[in-house]
Amino acid sequence: MQLNITNLKKGALIVLDNEPYKVVEYNQKVMGRGGSIVNVKIKSLISGRVLDKTFKGNDQIESADITIEKVQFLYAESAKLHFMNQENFEQFEISNDLVGELIGFIKEGDIVQLQFFNGQPINIELPKNVQLTVEYTEEAVRGDTSSAITKDARLETGITIKVPAFIKQGDLISVDTISGSYRERVKN
Repeated sequence: MQLNITNLKKGALIVLDNEPYKVVEYNQKVMGRGGSIVNVKIKSLISGRVLDKTFKGNDQIESADITIEKVQFLYAESAKLHFMNQENFEQFEISNDLVGELIGFIKEGDIVQLQFFNGQPINIELPKNVQLTVEYTEEAVRGDTSSAITKDARLETGITIKVPAFIKQGDLISVDTISGSYRERVKN
């Protein structure tokens, strides 16, 4: 399906040079006599790189046919991650390189969204927040428990984030998957 440049709103999925992109920023300038220019920032759904693109007047852009399936993360093996569709038990593998740092926010058994382009799995979409257990962190210094003081905490998936001083080893915390930052301690 072809899109007009005015359809390139934030979140639109397009194809450029046989690669799917998501529009992350959109800015339209209307010129005299009805012409317009659209400046967009687009992010590759495969490599993650961000490009600035300008489209003019009657440019036509191909819409990306991205499908999404809910899948369960099974395990990581060398450079591959393995997922399974829980309805039909079909299994998929994608490269660690495609997922990048997001791997630090999922653990075996978690349900995620797997994106497909032309029938091939290309990326995962995580929930905005995930709950992870603190595997190791230093004990707070007595009397030094204000929430403004932070320390490093290694989580069960192996990533390290900054947490408030009152967080202890074994605590279950909520982590923002976009910024990678601590949100709150979860009550058990």
